[in-house]
Amino acid sequence: MYRVFGKAGLFVWIGMSTVIANIQVLKTVEMLGLVATLGNITYGTVFLATDILNENHGKKEAKKAVWMGFSSLLIMTIVMQFVLRFTPHADDFAQGSLETIFELIPNISIGSMLAYVVSQYIDVWIYGKIKQLLPSNKYLWIRNNGSTMISQFIDTLIFCSIAFYDVHQFDVWLNILFTTYIIKFVVSALDTPFLYIAKKIKPKIEHK
Repeated sequence: MYRVFGKAGLFVWIGMSTVIANIQVLKTVEMLGLVATLGNITYGTVFLATDILNENHGKKEAKKAVWMGFSSLLIMTIVMQFVLRFTPHADDFAQGSLETIFELIPNISIGSMLAYVVSQYIDVWIYGKIKQLLPSNKYLWIRNNGSTMISQFIDTLIFCSIAFYDVHQFDVWLNILFTTYIIKFVVSALDTPFLYIAKKIKPKIEHK
């Protein structure tokens, strides 16, 4: 998307993937021997996209993208609450499935939104600070991994604390926190080559 649409493509991707990740989070899978929610992979790409914006277009654009993602998630949540309040037709078959996916669970919704805003802002801030200290392209991997791995931990801590701390025993909660972060950590490490590629890309739409 970045090659074809430039930074506008990243804005769209951040809004879209934030919504997708919060739907995928309901699906549990086993990865690398760890049980985790599928949304972690898609959600990890949001941090990559904001890092690309920060690197190639500056902190201001990255912060705009953070609010784009938050607004998309908030609007989707509100709209779907209205959708669920409509009385389904007698022959309707989708209401139950929609309720399973979009029914508002306060602690999960609040935890998700708060974790997103706080962690994304921290990611943008740390990335900018590291770039000031280590501006050379050879330190691109440090900027990417340093900012993302710290902010992803904060994201995981906030979300798990609000969503699950009072729901599970402490050892279970700690296991959820650990496995969720490990998956995010691995995804963060694997996305580094894509930041190097994005650094070299000259978006078509911005060079016409």
